[in-house]
Amino acid sequence: MENKKLKTLSLVSLIISITPAITLIPVFLKIALPDGVNTAWACANIASAVLGLLLSIVCIKRKESRNPVNIASTIVSSFWCLLMIGIVVLALFLTFLQ
Repeated sequence: MENKKLKTLSLVSLIISITPAITLIPVFLKIALPDGVNTAWACANIASAVLGLLLSIVCIKRKESRNPVNIASTIVSSFWCLLMIGIVVLALFLTFLQ
């Protein structure tokens, strides 16, 4: 029973980890969104990246539950979190540079 729960949790963490990529759809379609929608979308992306990373870590923590789905979810979530941290650091650097 617990193994089935972990499989479901690992699949959910992979889906949550991939959701920030949905942001690229309006970019490719050249659709301009209002500022409020952009802000809400950015907050949802941050929340899904962090939540996906936390769920992935919970799944990968147990040795018996490590599988390619959990590893992929951890890699994708880590990429998004590192990318967001890099953007914040760059913005702070450019702000204090001026």
